[in-house]
Amino acid sequence: MKIPKGKKVYFSSDNHLGAPTAAISKQKEAKFLRWLDEVKTDAAAIFLLGDLFDFWFEYKTVVPKGFVRVLGKLAEISDSGIPIHFFVGNHDLWMNGYFEEELNIPVYHQPKEFTLGNQLFFIGHGDGLGPDDKGFKRMKKIFTNPIAQWFFGWLHPDIGVRLASSLSRGNKLISGDDDVTFLGEENEWLVQYCKRKLTQKHRDHFVFGHRHLPMQIKLPENSLYTNLGDWCDHFTYATYDGQDMKLDHFKTTSL
Repeated sequence: MKIPKGKKVYFSSDNHLGAPTAAISKQKEAKFLRWLDEVKTDAAAIFLLGDLFDFWFEYKTVVPKGFVRVLGKLAEISDSGIPIHFFVGNHDLWMNGYFEEELNIPVYHQPKEFTLGNQLFFIGHGDGLGPDDKGFKRMKKIFTNPIAQWFFGWLHPDIGVRLASSLSRGNKLISGDDDVTFLGEENEWLVQYCKRKLTQKHRDHFVFGHRHLPMQIKLPENSLYTNLGDWCDHFTYATYDGQDMKLDHFKTTSL
């Protein structure tokens, strides 16, 4: 993908819309909408790296109530010709066609490589990778099991969404984000994962979310690991202009 002069590629992750309360979620959504309006002026592409929603499950004819403003804004940006790429997170992994059909936004369920400018990026949400995140790895086997999904799909949406939303907010094992403290470079399991991937093939950049910690760590072979942080506490995102990958903080006068 070429990056025209004056344009940037934007990366964002972990909005968790719908949590922890409806009121706070609306404030987060409003701030994210202001960010989208700002970045669309010079965006070559936008990458959303998962957990946009605190819970999302697509029934055959039903999607969760709410989020109409952010969905409408994403549709507007996509319709304008700016490509948007969405990676499912551990809170919104049950996507099955709605974004592709309604918003023309491709959805990825696994990390994926992209060539942006002249550099190779390895991009994903980050859940279940590396030697740790063990609690979520156990739960993900259940969440991604077709039989479990089939049974959940037979629950009435009022019951299924309420049950899953309650678990999503209250159970850190299910969230997979039970430790949002920086563990040190040698103990950050996504950093270890990146270093192992570098022994197999060179990538210039690794970009993930999930950890809710904005950070950039230099890796061997002039590679760079970037974690995007979140839109719950940090309100951080990353930009790439074809040369530099930078973390930034979205500042407004209100939440």
